[in-house]
Amino acid sequence: MLVEGLIAVAAAGGTAVVQAAGTDAWNGIREGFARLFGRGEPGRERAELERLDQTRSVLEAADDGEDAQRVQIAQVARWQTRLETLLEELPAAEQQLVVAELQSLVAQAEAAKLVETVHNDFSQASFTNSQVLGSGTMTVTNNYDK
Repeated sequence: MLVEGLIAVAAAGGTAVVQAAGTDAWNGIREGFARLFGRGEPGRERAELERLDQTRSVLEAADDGEDAQRVQIAQVARWQTRLETLLEELPAAEQQLVVAELQSLVAQAEAAKLVETVHNDFSQASFTNSQVLGSGTMTVTNNYDK
């Protein structure tokens, strides 16, 4: 039975796989998870690479809306369960090494998520009677006194 902290790390790992699919960081994160699961066995690593590629294909094929969300949730759960199983089977000392590797991969996926945001710089533009439409978090600075 895994302790709560290890379950949380496994959940973050499952989320990281899904978040990274489709980003520029995918190849590095994909290879990191394959090494993590492969545990030094090239055959196992290749099998994990195929599983990860399958996950990315399933996520990309999902329709927008509820279907995409359902597929994402299922894929997060799939990878979380696999990570929990991996951690549960390891001796305590090796478990801590895998947790550290996993946390590094999660941080990598989080950084990739932040890089995928768009920044538009309109500092040199001039607008008259204009509107800016968008969604999400947006910061608008009006420099009328310049």
